[in-house]
Amino acid sequence: MTIAGVATVIAQTPAGALVDAIQWKRGLIAACSILVAAGTLAMVAWPTFWPVTIAQILNGAAAACFAPAIAAISLGIVGRAAFTRRIGRNESFNHAGNVVTAILAGVGGYLFAPAAMLWIVAMLAVASLAASVFIDAAAIDYVRARGADDGDQAYEASGLSVIFESKPLLIFTASITMFHFANAAMLPLLGEKLALSHRQTGTLFMASCIIVAQAAMVPMALLVGHKADTWGRKPLFLAAFMVLPIRGVLYTLWSNPYFLVSIQLLDGVGAGLFGALFFLVVADLTKGTGRFNLAQGAASACIGLGAALSNGVAGYIADWFGFRDAFLFLAACAAAAFILFWLAMPETATMHEAGS
Repeated sequence: MTIAGVATVIAQTPAGALVDAIQWKRGLIAACSILVAAGTLAMVAWPTFWPVTIAQILNGAAAACFAPAIAAISLGIVGRAAFTRRIGRNESFNHAGNVVTAILAGVGGYLFAPAAMLWIVAMLAVASLAASVFIDAAAIDYVRARGADDGDQAYEASGLSVIFESKPLLIFTASITMFHFANAAMLPLLGEKLALSHRQTGTLFMASCIIVAQAAMVPMALLVGHKADTWGRKPLFLAAFMVLPIRGVLYTLWSNPYFLVSIQLLDGVGAGLFGALFFLVVADLTKGTGRFNLAQGAASACIGLGAALSNGVAGYIADWFGFRDAFLFLAACAAAAFILFWLAMPETATMHEAGS
């Protein structure tokens, strides 16, 4: 898992730049789907260290391409005026799909064998390949898809330095990196805590945590799609930031597994808002630059780095001091991220409206 995560982080920024540069975005999704299916089946066929390592590297690199490619195609088809609603729908389908996948993986792994989960991933990758074929390439405006438009005007792409020259973009990236540093380790730590005290049913409780969170993300993504243009991005993002420290503290209060699973509703609220708003804010901040997908990739790389560090640091704290101290540490980091975003990040919806 670490190898796949590192491969994704390394590939994020080049993947974003690639999506900006090419017009065969549907082909990129198709190629990555084939790569994921092949890599997953290779892990089933040769479940030893080096084949799994190579497959995980390829899968991680492919995973880095999906999000920017889908966001770019969406922007290229619907334009800025309808982008907020489209992203809300994208993310709601994304989370609904995750719920179905978690159920299938949990039931398949429980009834058959853990390898059943890999077969499910391979089949879904093939389904993704089939879906990409039905996208109408002629409907995609490739200037708009890379964010090189400002209203009705189109510009040449800006230099790569644009992602370092935008102070709001740097503040946003720092805030969301801190958010994911605080967030990433919470669910794995909760899974370990449940597994230690409920060895026979720990896997089912873990699957329940994922399902509850993903189910809650669906209405949150729809809320962003319907209200982010009128309410603004910042109030909704602050709500996403605010629930994270609350969630970290609640994990320390009781050990009842049903209570712990129910807290995952807050994870759904925070991650559901975050997942949809991320694309909107990056699109706002890169409007007219032609570097929408590059900025996505760079910010996603920082998110991935924060998440990787989260698991290492929080795991160390849990090992030496216990789960309670690890959760409180993550909650404190989440509170710091909330304060940074609240005090330093401007509202970006006004930038979106200026170019509508």
